[in-house]
Amino acid sequence: MKVDFTRWLPAIAKDSYRKTALSVAGVAALGGLALAPTATAAPVTSGPHQGAVAAIDLATGKAATSAQQNDQQPVESGLTTGSATGKPPAGKPSRAQLIPHGIEGAQSRVPLDDAQLANARAIVHAAKKTGVGDRGAVIGVATSLQESKLYNLGHLGAYNDHDSQGLFQQRPSSGWGTPDQITDPEYAATAFFTALKNVGGWQDLPLTAAAQTVQVSAFPYAYAQWEEQAADIVQQLW
Repeated sequence: MKVDFTRWLPAIAKDSYRKTALSVAGVAALGGLALAPTATAAPVTSGPHQGAVAAIDLATGKAATSAQQNDQQPVESGLTTGSATGKPPAGKPSRAQLIPHGIEGAQSRVPLDDAQLANARAIVHAAKKTGVGDRGAVIGVATSLQESKLYNLGHLGAYNDHDSQGLFQQRPSSGWGTPDQITDPEYAATAFFTALKNVGGWQDLPLTAAAQTVQVSAFPYAYAQWEEQAADIVQQLW
């Protein structure tokens, strides 16, 4: 049965969090984006950013679900200044709050550019607004890292996974909203967190179980590999 998640949501204005969804051509154009002061991305080249390539591969089903399956070393992100040990920065959540159940399995990382960082901010903002807290934000960021590498993907044409689009690869045909809505980062994140809040005891579930209950992915354990980087991102942006 298709569930219309939009009936739970207020109308969301297309404010500063509204970003243009990326088509195949738009993703390729990311190679030329300037870097944010707090992020370190891979060297700019004439081709797509490595994260964008991975996002397209994921959407087309060509990507493996972990760095180990790809037989590649995880790429270190510049946004990894969270406090793994000791006291967190003032006013920031602790690692114990962000990862209360410990990480599961080998971890993957990708570098972040301006577009990805802006989308991560939108997810963190929606986590605060919907009341899921910092742990919910970690689940949201990790889910988007798996689904789109934090890129707001538009329809990829012949390469699209059914009608999945946006940060969370949500499907209009499954009741997540219109294409315009699910490619609005704030709307998409709010829809995700609204669904998460309807998962009984989600706070006590491992990240991958909580994410999978919402997403119903063909790769239910893939979300776990992003928990550590997601915690770093949330700790820095919270």
